[in-house]
Amino acid sequence: MKKLTNLAAAALTGVALLIGATVKAQTTTTPPSKLRFGIGLEAGAPTGDMHNYSNVEIGGTARLQYNTSDHFALMLTSGYYNFFGKDYSATVGGVTTTVKGSSAGMIPVKAGFKAFFADQFYFSAEAGAGIETKGAKNTKLILAPGLGWANQKWDVGVRYEDFSGQNNSYGIVGLRLAYGFEL
Repeated sequence: MKKLTNLAAAALTGVALLIGATVKAQTTTTPPSKLRFGIGLEAGAPTGDMHNYSNVEIGGTARLQYNTSDHFALMLTSGYYNFFGKDYSATVGGVTTTVKGSSAGMIPVKAGFKAFFADQFYFSAEAGAGIETKGAKNTKLILAPGLGWANQKWDVGVRYEDFSGQNNSYGIVGLRLAYGFEL
């Protein structure tokens, strides 16, 4: 009789655990994905040597983000920046005319991080290479600190991005508006 009682108790315990595990599985939410992908529009004001040739930069970027915790993420960013040429006056043969400056392009390839210091607000830092697409087609070192705000879908950030190398340095004060989603 004692064996039968122990067997019945073990069976009831097993059924109770099974029901409890099933109920728990139905109420547990799926943890958020650690990977995010964002597509952003960029706008900036050129600084340094580039300000002599352009007043505005417009571009687009794609960013892959890996969330290591709720407060820290690693990023890979690439895209294209276009520096629109500005008009300037030129005198040729005693005649002054307005000349349209040529545009310049840059392909940034950057790695960096976001560190959230308050609810949805972050500090970011990126470093990488920028490949000029016109002229000498030099490769520049990119360093870019920034501040931003992000929620589950939107990311708005402002940064200073410096491009240096080949005895030439310029940058942008830029704004990025991006839409992101989990992968």
